[in-house]
Amino acid sequence: MMLRLVVILLVVAVVLVVVFRPGPLLRALRGDRRPALDDPREILKRRYAAGEIDEDEYLRRMSGLSQDW
Repeated sequence: MMLRLVVILLVVAVVLVVVFRPGPLLRALRGDRRPALDDPREILKRRYAAGEIDEDEYLRRMSGLSQDW
C-alpha cells in the first residue's frame, strides 16, 4: 500500500516536471531576467552586431524607441 502511494507520487512529480518545465520558473525565482527575444531593442542590438545596420542607423532607431509617443 505504502509503496504504491510512493510510486504514484513519483509518477505525478515526473509528469509535473515534464509539463511545467522548471527552467523558466527557477530562473524567475533566482531573479535572472533575460530580455525577451522579440523586444525591439534586442532585435536592433542583434542586427547591429550582425552588421545588418550601421552605427548611425542603430543609434537613430534606438533613439526613436526611447521617445514617449
